[in-house]
Amino acid sequence: MTELGPVAWRPEPIRTEGLVLRESEARERAAFIELLASPKVHTYLGGPRPRDELEREMPRAPERRPGSFVVDLDGAMIGQILLRRATGHRRPAAAAKADLGYRFLPRAWGFGYAAEACAAALDSVLPGEPVVLTTQTANVGSMRLAAKLGFTEVERFQAWDTQQWLGLRSPVTPSA
Repeated sequence: MTELGPVAWRPEPIRTEGLVLRESEARERAAFIELLASPKVHTYLGGPRPRDELEREMPRAPERRPGSFVVDLDGAMIGQILLRRATGHRRPAAAAKADLGYRFLPRAWGFGYAAEACAAALDSVLPGEPVVLTTQTANVGSMRLAAKLGFTEVERFQAWDTQQWLGLRSPVTPSA
């Protein structure tokens, strides 16, 4: 079984040229429901959750967790970045490394926001640490993003009835 531990929270938001990565706020409840209920977002994540179930179960203020960042564009949530530490990971190459996850609302796709936000989170929160990312090989957009972020393939494996890809982003070592 995989245990996921938190990644330390930064005391201040992370700012890029166009985005802010920050803790969630109560006003984002509807955006979280939209994100979790979206068939497009969850095509490669096991399918969406029913909206009525989310409306009933989600607290008024989304839970704030270390390593969970809202991606904010012009004051509105467009996505979420998740950084967690995996211990006892099923894939030996991923054990004890930080794991990157992300989801973006479909209206934010195709503008480079995911690459900008993920790079900022990795560089600000986990500079110099190895990080893993897992995605389905069928998820072409996610595979492209992994390559853009500097992840290289470690292995492919079968899980959830489909081929998965595990990539590693190694720490950058300064050249002499």
